[in-house]
Amino acid sequence: MDGCFHCGEAVPTGNRYQLELDGTAQSFCCPGCLAVAETIIDCGLSSYYQHRTAPAPKAEAVPDELKQLQHYDLAEIQQDFVSDKDNLKEVQLSISGLSCAACAWLIERHLSRVAGVVLIQVNTTTERARLRWDEKLTPLSRLLAAFADIGYQARPFQPHQQEQAYNQEVKAYLLRMGVAGIASMQVMMVAIALYDDLFPETDAGLIEYFRWISLWLCIPVMGYSALPFYRNAWRGLKNRALNMDLPVSLAMVFAFVASVYATVTQTGDVYYECVSMFAFLLLTGRFLEMRAKRRASETTANLTLLVPMLARIETDEGEQEVAAKTLQPGHTVLVAPGSQIPADAEIISGSTSIDESMLTGEHLPVIRHVGDAVFAGTTNVESPLRLRVLRPLSEARVSEILRAQDDALLEKPKVAILADQLSRYFVAALLLVTLATYVIWLQVDADKAFWVMLSVLVATCPCALSLATPTALTVATSRLSRSGVLVRRAHVLDTLPKINRIVFDKTGTLTRGEITLAATRLYGDLDESRVLAIAAALEAQSEHPIARAFADYRQTGMTVTDRENQVGRGVTGKIDGRDWQLGSGAWLAPEQVNEELCVYLANDKGLVARFSLSDPLRSEAAALVQACATQGIATTILTGDSSGQAERVAATLGVDQLIKHASPDDKLAYLQKRDQAGDICLMVGDGINDAPVLAGAHVSFAMAGGTDIAKNSADAIMLADNLRHILTARHIATRCRAVIKQNFSWALGYNLIILPLAATGHVSPWLAMVGMSVSSLIVMTNSLRLAR
Repeated sequence: MDGCFHCGEAVPTGNRYQLELDGTAQSFCCPGCLAVAETIIDCGLSSYYQHRTAPAPKAEAVPDELKQLQHYDLAEIQQDFVSDKDNLKEVQLSISGLSCAACAWLIERHLSRVAGVVLIQVNTTTERARLRWDEKLTPLSRLLAAFADIGYQARPFQPHQQEQAYNQEVKAYLLRMGVAGIASMQVMMVAIALYDDLFPETDAGLIEYFRWISLWLCIPVMGYSALPFYRNAWRGLKNRALNMDLPVSLAMVFAFVASVYATVTQTGDVYYECVSMFAFLLLTGRFLEMRAKRRASETTANLTLLVPMLARIETDEGEQEVAAKTLQPGHTVLVAPGSQIPADAEIISGSTSIDESMLTGEHLPVIRHVGDAVFAGTTNVESPLRLRVLRPLSEARVSEILRAQDDALLEKPKVAILADQLSRYFVAALLLVTLATYVIWLQVDADKAFWVMLSVLVATCPCALSLATPTALTVATSRLSRSGVLVRRAHVLDTLPKINRIVFDKTGTLTRGEITLAATRLYGDLDESRVLAIAAALEAQSEHPIARAFADYRQTGMTVTDRENQVGRGVTGKIDGRDWQLGSGAWLAPEQVNEELCVYLANDKGLVARFSLSDPLRSEAAALVQACATQGIATTILTGDSSGQAERVAATLGVDQLIKHASPDDKLAYLQKRDQAGDICLMVGDGINDAPVLAGAHVSFAMAGGTDIAKNSADAIMLADNLRHILTARHIATRCRAVIKQNFSWALGYNLIILPLAATGHVSPWLAMVGMSVSSLIVMTNSLRLAR
């Protein structure tokens, strides 16, 4: 480009605005275009310049903040992180500056008032937010600026940038901790000389000298190390919100100001060592909390990191390396042994074993041959492969998993909402109790009033209470993903421990869904090959497991018109002008008595053929039903199958109840009946006809091999078709519930015990500071046990 690299306009003679990109010096027409280009590149979005189809508009003089954010409004840049949902835009954001649940509440309240915002959900544990808005009303740059208006920085979530931001935050915390730790040690050494009971005859002038030394050592702690606490407290006050950093900041400022007053007036006690140690302990706790959050959310981020950045494709000019995110359906990709697969694709050459553990939680590699599908992020273990890309990376299974995980993490269960509300009210109650304590002690012993008030303020800070729920929920969700269960909706962890009945679909759920044709019986004049070809044509577009039994009998040239899916029955369509129906015996041959799984083919003249099918049980099905009986969980098979195979499956597995020949409406009515009887049901299914009942159950699981409609309707998806994951998920959810109860019991119990002790003067400020910090660490450590 001869003109400005950014906007294309003429570059003035003697230009001095240049930037090196990919080893080449690029020229710009003005400092505005240079600044915008630097921002785009610094944000890791330089691919915009590679894929844009026209120069960008000239960067006008705009406020500095908007100048940094305006590039996020470009459609070419938004395609990397913005998705479309119901004619709205949705983006996942990384937020820096979050400290507690009150921060999330503040952001949600502020952003919800911005025009065009339809949904804003913030997760303090992962430090991310989901934002859905109408771009016709408000551009993304204005929404990002709205975060800055209340003191937070929000940027589109990108794992590599998140890693850099995390490393920078770690360095900043370590530096603040270092200053506070060194100052604490020095102040403690000096403070020993100020203890009257240890050195009663110390010269007054020397005591004054030591106090001033302690003051100067404490100033860097108050002015630098403790700065994040002041910022968060002021941010909340400015927006009329109470957060847990408010009592922390008040305690530190009160203690420091009182100590300075005592130093200047040479009266009273000083607590510089308490202030310094308090800051150090708080920073240590926040640092460990940050590490715990990172550990809890790293499974989600690691899924994206496993997808390679580059892919090798075949072109007319030979092999080329391209960015994996630019792959499109139809591209031919080469994958060497030991390499990650860059996109969801179909094998067109080669056979190998694939490590799919990152998706399914199953650590044994699976064999894949020509025609089989493989998924982005999985590992080719043995042999080289040629693949045909099926869908772009943004629509790959790993991307769907990430979106579902983020949705689940951002949705708040009832217990999390309750915890958020409780922590906010607790801060208000704490401040009132602190004030009342001070007023009462003024009447009892005015000299002790301030220090008793300070002890109450510190000891009862609700840090542990605000951490009790979100950390446990995030760790449990991450653990479920590693165990092969993708949680799509947050109430799963609430509901799973309460279930007392599991309702199974039969075909594809309790059975393997690998249906094969066992026998064909003809009723008309057509031969077997013809009726099989007609059945295969009718089932060609179906995702139901039964359709796969006819896949090998498809014939080219046979087209179906007016095809219509009859939910719970079968399928209809026209072939060569004649109407055909393929479906269950209950629909097409109700007079027939079937001892096996059968489907019938009929036309306008009547029955044409009966197809007997076989579908083996899953190997783990019997063990699951037996485990349910041991745990007191009732089991039901709820199937549309009217054949005798349903009875055989029920008898073999030993289920408590069998409901056969059930339409989708019948299935939903059954669940509603069980609900009225007081049962809390888990529904497990895989087919299109299971979608209504999956959506209507208390909690529902879809099989990995199920239809897209079933997966979209379910609350959770088993990433591997293994029924054992159901009880694993229930066990993790039960542990999560127990951990949350333990955290609440500890946090509330500690505050109930320490409050009267502190209010009666039996807890000194330094002991209160230690107790509060230890309480928070106990809650964090207890939550992290869920990861094991």
